[in-house]
Amino acid sequence: MKAVDTNVLIRFLVRDDEHQAKLVYERFRAAEAAREVLFIPLLVVLETIWVLESAYETKREEIVDSLSDLMQMPIFEFEALSTVQGMVISAQKTSTDLSDLLIVHSARFSGCDVILTFDKRASGNELFELLE
Repeated sequence: MKAVDTNVLIRFLVRDDEHQAKLVYERFRAAEAAREVLFIPLLVVLETIWVLESAYETKREEIVDSLSDLMQMPIFEFEALSTVQGMVISAQKTSTDLSDLLIVHSARFSGCDVILTFDKRASGNELFELLE
């Protein structure tokens, strides 16, 4: 199995470089035709969120929709899929930063109840506990 890097997902989602976007599209179509599965590591999901927010100023809803769409594509296997799904579901119910939600759901996936934090904004979410 092959994994997909953040820059490949970004080209696919943003199409800011037509040549690279075309290569990605062709590779994904080939994977689909061959029934190949490409792996998306959890850290790539986190980086993708960060790049879309910071470099492209993509709206939260668009990021969540894009991740939802990627999870529906049969060519992708996500590391800790339930973590990404939990983050997407939570994102629709709260304004907590997407990266913080991914961290929380990753910790929950690993058996943790809560995230200890100094982040006052994040601590407004019941999944975080402010360390004072």
